[in-house]
Amino acid sequence: MPAGVLSNPIEYLKGVGPQKADLLKKELGIFTFEDLLNHFPYRHIDKTKIHTVRELHPEMDFAQVAGTLQDYEITGTKSGKRLVATLRDNSDLLELVWFQGIPWIQKLLQRGQKYLVFGRISFFGGKPQMAHPEIEIIRAEEPLRKDFLEPVYSTTEKLKSKQLGSRQIMKLMRSLTDLLKPSDIPEFMPPSVIKTYQLTDRYSAYRKIHFPSSLAEYEEALRRFKFEELFLTQLKLALIRSSRLRLHNGIIFQRVGELFHSFYHHHLPFTLTEAQKKVIKEIRSDTMKGIQMNRLLQGDVGSGKTIVALLVMLLAADNGYQSCLMAPTEILAQQHFANITRMLSSLPVNVGLLTGSAKLSERKKLLDELERGELHMLIGTHALIEDAVKFHKLGLVIIDEQHRFGVAQRARLWKKSEQPPHVLVMTATPIPRTLAMTVYGDLDCSILDELPPGRQKITTVHRPDTHRSQVMNFIRQEIDNGRQAYIIFPLIEESETLDYENLMKGYENVKAYFPEPRYRISVVHGRQPAEQREVNMKRFAAGDTQIMVSTTVIEVGVDVPNATIMVIESAEKFGLSQLHQLRGRVGRGNEKSYCILMTAPEIGKEARERIKIMTSTNSGFEIAEKDLELRGPGEIEGTKQSGILNFKVANLVKDKDWLERAKDTAVVLVEKDPELNFPEHQALKHLLFSKKDKIGWSKIS
Repeated sequence: MPAGVLSNPIEYLKGVGPQKADLLKKELGIFTFEDLLNHFPYRHIDKTKIHTVRELHPEMDFAQVAGTLQDYEITGTKSGKRLVATLRDNSDLLELVWFQGIPWIQKLLQRGQKYLVFGRISFFGGKPQMAHPEIEIIRAEEPLRKDFLEPVYSTTEKLKSKQLGSRQIMKLMRSLTDLLKPSDIPEFMPPSVIKTYQLTDRYSAYRKIHFPSSLAEYEEALRRFKFEELFLTQLKLALIRSSRLRLHNGIIFQRVGELFHSFYHHHLPFTLTEAQKKVIKEIRSDTMKGIQMNRLLQGDVGSGKTIVALLVMLLAADNGYQSCLMAPTEILAQQHFANITRMLSSLPVNVGLLTGSAKLSERKKLLDELERGELHMLIGTHALIEDAVKFHKLGLVIIDEQHRFGVAQRARLWKKSEQPPHVLVMTATPIPRTLAMTVYGDLDCSILDELPPGRQKITTVHRPDTHRSQVMNFIRQEIDNGRQAYIIFPLIEESETLDYENLMKGYENVKAYFPEPRYRISVVHGRQPAEQREVNMKRFAAGDTQIMVSTTVIEVGVDVPNATIMVIESAEKFGLSQLHQLRGRVGRGNEKSYCILMTAPEIGKEARERIKIMTSTNSGFEIAEKDLELRGPGEIEGTKQSGILNFKVANLVKDKDWLERAKDTAVVLVEKDPELNFPEHQALKHLLFSKKDKIGWSKIS
């Protein structure tokens, strides 16, 4: 937007001044006229109708009544003080009550005077009442204003105390909108897009979103701004993707060689699912095009992402390139290393492991082999991004549980090669489609939606605490049959001490049911030194202990095929995706597995909904969609860092259709004009560059 009226500092607006400006800056982040204009109302109060007292009923929310003040009195003392007034119209009496600001209200009240009151309706003893209504004098010479939808703005207690509540912000907004001309709010949307979706122009949209003359006008403005937000996001992602495909030459993996074929035909531990075969074909196609692959691989817990990663790493090795796999935790990196070295034991492939706890001598030897090109594959934690780690010829980067790593961390990996390596980011946290389109829109997306052969569905049940002894008896039966069990306690981040106490109390309870020496228990929690935690996890993985009592530190990265029971204590305190991730720790072998959600006997409505979803489906994708509906996109793991979801009006759950349209429109536009050089796209280009620093659209991957 060109510098003009909207770039004026907020203190220059009539009615603001330096003191109010400071408050608006600190409390609401409003620095300029433009910031104020974009402070949209979160609803409108319908003041188009004046009700009679007799028309009021308990189902009403707010109402407006005109009448004559009969009487008022102040009752009670100090904190119990209140002002009670009686308003009469032609039909009945309405009681008005104030508990605060009594001296100011008292000055306004005159017996026999006509007033217009507006407020929330409540009923006591069958009689209507309004607490803290808005009140204004009706003057005979002024016509009564009825055609009015009053905007309601978010504000803060501090602002209210300084006379900057919603109504005062409304007055400032009125001053601002009266001041603005169409030339101050130029249009940037291409005419073809406006015509296709019948969007109102920006100038009208701003007026209508603040001061609509009808709800239809408000909806019209809302639709314009929703589309605008979604379209700009999708356009930015389409431009990033387009420039990557056009400007970055990718490494070409010319052939599928001996290593890949030998492993695929003679050493695969199981037959690949159709979904795995499809993903490998997609990746193979990417690596032959001469452009950098940038692919997101989503696979539910246990869907076989690791075997796909291994096959792609063999493809890189066949073409003379090294690959690396970065995992978020040491235990997960060690697990990948153990599984991959086991599967490759009969092939001439050198695999290294690099974690923070590697000894100096081992580390030096490993780094030398890596730089000389003697290591084909390197598996590790974020130790991989350190400057000392130099590859001979890096061709492929794989990132596991990618949401655990920041954008900058990931970028440091592929700067380790002069020619950008192919990138595969994997997640076991299924991402709802609308979120994937928005947060990961510049990546190609592959999905593993089948479980490998032999994997059984996990039976999930809900049990209240009152059924604890039956649950413990069931665990005992499974252990006596040679199986193992997890018992997980929640982390309450605010208090590590409480977490520890809860866990230790739980551990003592478990010990009472499973006494030593017949039963052996591992305890794992965040307060333990890392070495002790690793030892306790390894003992459980090796079968030395039958029960692991733990906090959620085991959510990612423990693979024990013999564990068939997952008990989640206080399951009502967990989010859906976390419950699903924890459940995925069992069902990794051929035996029937169970997830038992323990809760207090009485739980809230939302918790009940989460438990119901968990017991009705094993599909991570279904759960992710429900999670998005229940929590909203801002709370979903990994999305906050992207800075992309700071929408003012668009909602990814409710506005799916508009998101689809916005994406299609952005893709077509960028295909036709990848540099935004057409005359009709100049305003759009200018807007994107002028807002570059404000819109937090960092490159996602």
